[in-house]
Amino acid sequence: MKKNYRFSVLLIVVVSALILSNPAHADKFNDTINVFKKSEAVQPFFKNAYGYAVFPTIGKAGFVIGGSYGTGQVYKGGKVTGQTSLVKGSIGFQLGGQAFSQMIFFEDKRAYDEFTSGNFEFDATASAVAITAGVQAKAGTEGASAGASAGPATGAQAKTNYHKGMVVFVHAKGGLMYEASIGGQKFTFKPKK
Repeated sequence: MKKNYRFSVLLIVVVSALILSNPAHADKFNDTINVFKKSEAVQPFFKNAYGYAVFPTIGKAGFVIGGSYGTGQVYKGGKVTGQTSLVKGSIGFQLGGQAFSQMIFFEDKRAYDEFTSGNFEFDATASAVAITAGVQAKAGTEGASAGASAGPATGAQAKTNYHKGMVVFVHAKGGLMYEASIGGQKFTFKPKK
């Protein structure tokens, strides 16, 4: 039975890596940033953040055992400082697959340095604010709230603050999956040469 679980996780990671490993180009990053800039909840972070990380597409799939994978870029002062990748494995009640974009804003140099230290992982209390067409929701260990609107550019959105120097926003691109946690996401960082 353990071999089947290991094989499932390996298969999910390999398939996600193959699907998402196309070369990064500026347009997909700019397009993703522009989607998030349309959200009233996200706009203040573009003005005040020390830096941010952008993941145009993260793939997530699971059936009891699941995994996520995505690649992105890290920015400071509006300029790319390096490449980053995200991996997450999980075991528990989950079913389905999903693709989403993710942005992580760094409040200050300390948070940026922590993320770009080489290996960073969100703890179990980490949560994200979902910016999706039709519904905005915040899920985490502190409780949950939700509202509806016509999309990321309209509607009243909940006030969002940094937690431990970082705030995370996600934008669903497609699919359906029961699981809302970002806790356990592991990141690597490779500085730009």
